[in-house]
Amino acid sequence: MKPAQQPATLSEPSVQHGFYASLTGFKQRVDLVVSYLCIAIVAVMTLLVTYQVATRYLLNSPSAVSEVLSRYLFIWLVLIGSAYVFGLREHMAITFMRDRMSRNVRILVEMLGELATTLFALLVLTVGGYIGMSRQMGQLDSALQIPIGVIYAAIPLCGVLTVFYCLYNQYGLARQLSFKQKV
Repeated sequence: MKPAQQPATLSEPSVQHGFYASLTGFKQRVDLVVSYLCIAIVAVMTLLVTYQVATRYLLNSPSAVSEVLSRYLFIWLVLIGSAYVFGLREHMAITFMRDRMSRNVRILVEMLGELATTLFALLVLTVGGYIGMSRQMGQLDSALQIPIGVIYAAIPLCGVLTVFYCLYNQYGLARQLSFKQKV
């Protein structure tokens, strides 16, 4: 009796040891912190919006602070959540053409996309976001009386997370490219 043939798989060494294992462990810790941060933001937003609705309809006296704070927290949630989803590689993608490419060409195209995203995240989000945040530290929000730069801090944070995830993904793709496919 002959064993059934296995489908083509990547012949990669185990991720149990070495630099990639350390990097993967660090990424998992970053993922955990970012996911808990997003959960906490959603929880606080839920409480703020519930409070806003209650004060508006039951007391006929809406709270301006809860409305503004929930709006700013939503901005933070979108930016940090988008970096997190990018890190999980669950972002929206049109894969029609990519799926029709050979394995090595597909990996190279993915690496090119990761490189473009890294450059954008580094230059626009991280550097540009930091400059924008720094310039707004002197201006106070009228409702919360906090510097506008604190709200803008979500942009460079999103950039740093996205750059980290891009570099992690690039390293993983380079590893895939360097290993032969078993038949």
